[in-house]
Order: sequence, then C-alpha cells, then structure tokens
Amino acid sequence: MLFTLLERAFNGLAFYTRLPCPSWVQYGNEQLNRASAFFPLIGTLLGCLVFGSFYLSHQIFNVHISLLVAIIASILLTGAFHEDGFADLCDGFGGGWHKDDVLRIMKDSRLGTYGVIGLISILSLKWLALTSLPISQLFVALVIGYTLSRAFAISLIMILPYVQDDQASKAKPIAQQWHIRDMLFAWGSTLLVCSLLNWQLTLIMVTLGGVHLLWIRQWFKHRLGGYTGDALGAAQQIFEVSFYLAMSAFFAA
Repeated sequence: MLFTLLERAFNGLAFYTRLPCPSWVQYGNEQLNRASAFFPLIGTLLGCLVFGSFYLSHQIFNVHISLLVAIIASILLTGAFHEDGFADLCDGFGGGWHKDDVLRIMKDSRLGTYGVIGLISILSLKWLALTSLPISQLFVALVIGYTLSRAFAISLIMILPYVQDDQASKAKPIAQQWHIRDMLFAWGSTLLVCSLLNWQLTLIMVTLGGVHLLWIRQWFKHRLGGYTGDALGAAQQIFEVSFYLAMSAFFAA
C-alpha cells in the first residue's frame, strides 16, 4: 500500500515538475491518474523550494530581485508547465470565436500575441503582488498559494467534462476520472498544510477560491464546453495570482 502511494506520488512529481525521481518508479496512465491526489502536496513542496531560492538570493540581493529569482526558479522547477497552459488559453480565447476555433488555436505549439501579452501580464502581476507582501509572510504566502491553487485547479476535473481528444494532450493521462477518495485526500492534505500555517488566511483563501472555481467553471464551460490540459494549467495560474492579490490586501489591512 505504502509502495503504491509512493509510486503515485512520484508519478505526479515527474509529470508536474522537473525534479528527479527514483529509478524504480513505474510510470503509467493509471498511476498518473491517481497521482492527481498528490498535486496539492507537490505544490507545497514547490512552494518551499521557491521560498528557499528567495531566501538564498535575499542574502545577496534586495527583495525585488530576490522575488524575481524565485519566480524564475519556479518556472525552472515546473518547466513552465502551467504558464504554457495559460499562454495557450490566452491565444485560444483571444483569437477564437467558436469552441472548435479555440481548441484548434490552443493546440498550436506557436505562441501568439495574446499568449505573449498574457504571460507578461500574469508574471508581472505575480511579482508585484509578492513584492507588496511583508517579507515575514512570504513563506506562508508562497506555500498556501502553491498548494491551494493546485487543489482548486485539479477540482475542475470533478465538475467539468474533458473536451479534447488529442492523444498528445498534457491532461490526457489524468482526464479519465478522479476517485472520490483521491479528492478527499487532496483536499484533506491541502487544508491541513494551509491551516497549520495560518488558519484565518486559509479560511479567506478557500472562500475566495470557491467563488473563483464557480466562475472559472462557467467560463470554461461557455468557451470550451469543459476543460483541457491547458485550461487546468491556466486555472492554476489564475488561482495563484488571485490568492497573492488577496493576501496583499489581507496583510495590508
């Protein structure tokens, strides 16, 4: 049982990040499908690593440069996995009028004007929101932001149908189903980690995330008819930046 759970966790780690995994891990669609339960905890690990890059950089540079280094470290750790999805979504929603047009544009490997503008905008907003936070709260903000955003993004699998038949899709291995016990594990671990850091902030972020989840669900359903791998990546980025902005307002108050 423990070996199976570890194998699923490493499948998720290999799929969602560029971090090395043990050679004994067996990879497959079923393991990766069940690995979705570990997505928020992978976010927790990434949040800790990104803060570590900020901390080390801050020994030399000021907070603004150090946070930029942290954002670059995050991109390197994930291979820009979610940023790529956000850029594709911007291109598709910006250049496509109908569902088929949007899906076709999103599958195009080339980056368009809307994608470039979207990436510049969301990365700038992320950097500005983080620089507005007290340094003493950056660890809490990063870990909660990375963990909760992934929990909400993966929840879209439960409430939307998968709409892309492309075998090369980034979400194909996890698009078939999400077991209820996996959802309970994902959200149980998410709430435990975040509440231990700051339960009041977690309560606010979960409420905000719930509202965003309903809005994003309707948005994707209207434009796409469901979700794609790129849509999940874009949702993660939207949730993450929204949380940072809310945290900025929370700590300012």
